[in-house]
Parts: sequence; structure tokens; C-alpha cells
Amino acid sequence: MNFQRGRDREEPEINLIPMIDVLLVIIIFLMLTTTYAKFSGLEINLPTAEASKQPEQPNEIDVAVTATGQVLVDKSPLAVSDVKSIAEALRRAAGSRQDPVIVINADAKATHQSVVDIMQAAQTAGYPHISFATQSPR
Repeated sequence: MNFQRGRDREEPEINLIPMIDVLLVIIIFLMLTTTYAKFSGLEINLPTAEASKQPEQPNEIDVAVTATGQVLVDKSPLAVSDVKSIAEALRRAAGSRQDPVIVINADAKATHQSVVDIMQAAQTAGYPHISFATQSPR
């Protein structure tokens, strides 16, 4: 039963303006609450020294770390490379010398943990003076 004979039928339409308003509010909300994480690499250039080589001091203990992580104290390799055994080797190498300087010669491909272990072993052994060996640029 159609009681409105004289009128044309209006087609239903979707009003887009309120939908656009809601979408703009959602976009603004997302822009304000989103955190932008930037993953960047840390570029490290290891130092080189241009100073002339210092004469060897008799109060030095040379500790070398190879690329595989093997530790050598005064050119004698250690069987175990933990902090305790390195500290014992440093005490043996120091002998009766008072307050020796620990010179760390680490390979460029040696792990940082092995160098930190040597520093910790020197602190455990009671030797606070640590030096790092560098190479001169070619």
C-alpha cells in the first residue's frame, strides 16, 4: 500500500561526510599514538696511533688475545681462558714486580668479552694500570 502516490521514490544514499570525519579522527589518533622506531647501526672506527713507539718498560705484562679467543700472557698460552686462570697467570708473570702495567694486544676479530675478561682479571689480581696496544696506520 503506497499512500504517497504523487511523490517520486528517493533512493537511499550513504552520507559520506560523517564517515570521512570519523576516518580523519582515527588517522589523527593513530598518528599521535604511533611510536616510530629507528633501527640504526652503530659505526665504530677503531683508533690507530701515530705516535712513535715507546721503549719497552720492564714493568709491563703483555697479554695477547687471538682471533679465536686464546689468551697468551707474556707469550705463553693459557689452557683455560676464564677470569680466575687469567688472574693467576698475571700474578705469576708479575712475580715480585710492584704495580705492573697490563698491556692488552687484542686481535681485531677477537670478541669484546675476551678483552673484558682480561680487564676483570687484572682488577681481580690487583693491577689497576691497563694499557691497550694499537698499530700505526700504513
